[in-house]
Amino acid sequence: ANNPLSYKSIRRSLRGLPRFKKHNAKALDNALYTLRKKNLIHQEAAQWVVTTAGKKYIAKKQDSLTQFVFNFPKDAPKNLLVMFDIPEEKKGEREWFRWQLKRANYIMIQKSVWIGPSPLPKEFLKYIETIGLKDLIKTFKLARDYQKIKSVSK
Repeated sequence: ANNPLSYKSIRRSLRGLPRFKKHNAKALDNALYTLRKKNLIHQEAAQWVVTTAGKKYIAKKQDSLTQFVFNFPKDAPKNLLVMFDIPEEKKGEREWFRWQLKRANYIMIQKSVWIGPSPLPKEFLKYIETIGLKDLIKTFKLARDYQKIKSVSK
């Protein structure tokens, strides 16, 4: 495997890629196979090229990195119940949404039921609509703060 003339070394150099010390060649092959199978890349001459579908995929992934600033104080009343049912096809959006709720100091009651401060910022709600989650998320304003409800029930 250390011999630069070995079969795998030649395959790697034909790809135009350097030797990856921390990455297994099989893992690289699998990643390239998956990207090609999904029509995100194709091979032209001796190099890999990102397809139009690949460029759209990259743009979507970059867009999914959109972060929001929530200016809720740590002790803000938790009076908004957020429930959602985001399908497996939108797994990335679902994980992004959970991460944003955590950043807004929301508490997870169940994986798809969270409670936290209100109101959610308008730009956040607009973005949720843009990425197609609006109809998958329901919010309910509580009559009392969640912490007060817990202390009354004890």
